[in-house]
Amino acid sequence: MLLQELSDIFAADGPIAKAMPDYRPRQAQLELAQAIEETLRDHSTLIAEAGTGTGKTWAYLVPAFLSGSKVLVSTGTRTLQDQLFRRDLPRLRKALALPISVALLKGRGNYVCPYHLERLSGDDRALKSRAEISQLRHIQIFAQQSKTGDKSDLAQVPEDADIWNRVTSTRENCLGQECPHVRDCFVLKARRQAQEADLVVVNHALFMADLALREEGITDLLPTVELVVFDEAHQLPDIATRFLGSSVSSHQLLDLARTAEAAGLAYARESTNWSEVGKKIEHAARELRLTAAPIDKLPGRKATFQAIPNAAEFDAALSALLDVLDTSSALLGIVSEKHPDLAAVSKTCLDIRAKLYQWSQPDRQGNNALKPTKENAPSADNDASAAVRWVEHSLHHMRLHSAPLSVAQIFSRYRGKDQAWVLTSATLSVHGDFGHFLRQLGLWDARTETWSSPFDYAGQGVLYVPKNMPLPSERNFNEKFVGTLLPLIRVSSGGVLVLCTTLRAVDRIAELLQEHFEDEDIDRVLLRQGESSRGALLERFRASKNAVLVGSASFWEGIDVPGDALTLVAIDKLPFAPPDDPVLEARLNLCRNQGGNPFMEYQVPEAAIALKQGAGRLIRSERDWGVLMVADMRIVEKPYGKLLWRGLPPFARTREPEQILAFIKRKQVPQDLCNTDASDG
Repeated sequence: MLLQELSDIFAADGPIAKAMPDYRPRQAQLELAQAIEETLRDHSTLIAEAGTGTGKTWAYLVPAFLSGSKVLVSTGTRTLQDQLFRRDLPRLRKALALPISVALLKGRGNYVCPYHLERLSGDDRALKSRAEISQLRHIQIFAQQSKTGDKSDLAQVPEDADIWNRVTSTRENCLGQECPHVRDCFVLKARRQAQEADLVVVNHALFMADLALREEGITDLLPTVELVVFDEAHQLPDIATRFLGSSVSSHQLLDLARTAEAAGLAYARESTNWSEVGKKIEHAARELRLTAAPIDKLPGRKATFQAIPNAAEFDAALSALLDVLDTSSALLGIVSEKHPDLAAVSKTCLDIRAKLYQWSQPDRQGNNALKPTKENAPSADNDASAAVRWVEHSLHHMRLHSAPLSVAQIFSRYRGKDQAWVLTSATLSVHGDFGHFLRQLGLWDARTETWSSPFDYAGQGVLYVPKNMPLPSERNFNEKFVGTLLPLIRVSSGGVLVLCTTLRAVDRIAELLQEHFEDEDIDRVLLRQGESSRGALLERFRASKNAVLVGSASFWEGIDVPGDALTLVAIDKLPFAPPDDPVLEARLNLCRNQGGNPFMEYQVPEAAIALKQGAGRLIRSERDWGVLMVADMRIVEKPYGKLLWRGLPPFARTREPEQILAFIKRKQVPQDLCNTDASDG
């Protein structure tokens, strides 16, 4: 019955088509919706790779609406979360005329905390500049007028402004039911709405935070649901690794020192010398950071637990810090009941102390996996408990990290027996093989399906791998890359996105392009990652129509620029993860230790999925066209290269520059004919 209903809804004369003039029926969209309905009915797991333009958003929302079940949709980013909640859900709800209640739920750091806002408002010394004084006024007015308290709704204060850290709460400093403003708490209001709604929109970070809390026995974050949909599911392994690990930074320790002193002086002045307590924490934290200074000279400014240059000195400083935290925690524990602020700082001190102690314990977290021997080789069954620890150091901070080498067992056991899971993205497989993704998340019983994009990639785009390029490791690679790219920029009137694998390459390639633009009088806006926020750069890129944007990791995905505003995507090198990543190093060692081939089993699949993400920026609608240039010759000259280019959309291919220039000239049309709506509907 429902299958027929789905066919009617997605038909050319159905309710969606009537409500949305730009809608076009797609067979793949209907089939994906039917597969999701079957998954929900069977309480099973579906991993669905749906190519760009399939319309996966409607495909999972329609059966979710019709099911009558409580549904959780998790998105890759807060931006996509807001788009889904504010644009897609209202449009579909109106089209189907269904009384579905929906709620938006984010992490607590996204909501103004009335208590912390009041504290900051009463502390003139806490404001660092005139800009912050103005920002505080905006936040104060916003908190009085807003129904949600969601900082993304306040345009006057940037979402990454430092002041937000002082007017929002954390799990450690939240006063809970003891808070004098508990009735006005935006976090509690959002969670109540989520408990009552039919469909709740969250993001992967919040979902993983909930998973991590459930591992600790805390279950009050997300509501219980019958269906979970993970959109942009390819991000899940990395986000799970981050949230199932832990970290402590020097910033956190210095903040603890300040808040312990402030709360003690304010509410328990007579019990001890709180200024001395704060100074001791601060001194111990700075001493630890000082002993970590040699790490600054190592690749990536990182060192694994076993590779810390001055290990004995570092261990002594860490032990001294733990002693100070023990003493501070005992003092705070004695007075914690005197005031909620004292209780909150006591809780924070205990939490940081526990994380640092666990980090300091040799081999408790399976770190022998980093230096495997035949005797300690972990098996596929026991690698779930293995973790890697490392220290990150820079000019302004130090951070101690821990991350699990595998999230498979934790993630896979999180699904309830009566729960259905749908994981969807355009990039989950390597040329149709889902093995890498399944292995990372432990979802071996999942049904896997692929629906190809409806776009005519062979007619709309060309993959260009230039001849006579040096290897990426050679010194003149960036110069040759820019020299090869320039003729395409000269002849193309549309926007250009240059995707680099490192921030160093971003800076060098942008410098070279700037020099050529000035020497050859090329009138193009040149944008580079780091000169302003990602959102601001993308806004300028879209508005300019023919700008050149040079970016790294965060620009390889989540960018939707249809039409002539983007007609050329140029990738400098194959996106193999950097060798200085401690988690990657440990996972490769673990794979090698188990008799596997880490390059083919881990590095190549990761690079293939990342490359497919980057390539996916080019064609976003049926009327788009463009060139994908990959300047790394290994994609055609190395045996593994075939796996990489076969995983890309089926573009026409050439290595001849003349053919590329002719293609661009043939496709070039006035920009006003290329305006399209690239909605996912």
